[in-house]
Amino acid sequence: MKLVKQILLTTALTFAAFSTSASTFGGVVDKTKLVEVADILAKPQSYLQQQVTVKGTVEAVCKKKGCWMQFAADANQPTFRIKVKDGDMVFPVSAKGKTAYASGKLDPIEMDLESTREYLAHKAEEQGEAFDPQSVTEAITLYQLVPVAVEIAD
Repeated sequence: MKLVKQILLTTALTFAAFSTSASTFGGVVDKTKLVEVADILAKPQSYLQQQVTVKGTVEAVCKKKGCWMQFAADANQPTFRIKVKDGDMVFPVSAKGKTAYASGKLDPIEMDLESTREYLAHKAEEQGEAFDPQSVTEAITLYQLVPVAVEIAD
């Protein structure tokens, strides 16, 4: 009987530990390679050929297929997106406002001038700010992380 109680207690403790753990997608997040999003955005070329891990507060999640999450960034920084192919990982909308870690490689998205203007106009509209498309004279490159592992803290 004592052995049965020990097994039940061990099982209960195991379930309790898992119920308070983070939600994970893909493999294991490598927190030894943690890099600040601001550092990546400041010098993205330095991070293109290596695996990195970022940490951030989830600002938005794809409502249709759960294929991307957007990390909060400073007002004057481009958004930083974690993006997978549809169906590879499905991020829950409930992740919004939570802390998340993602390990993967940085993917540059080079935009032409017209796409840059449309993107910046959309961002300004979201922020409720005025925007003059003619003020943009150069195309930009956006950067997103293509993850192999994601962890969302509960």
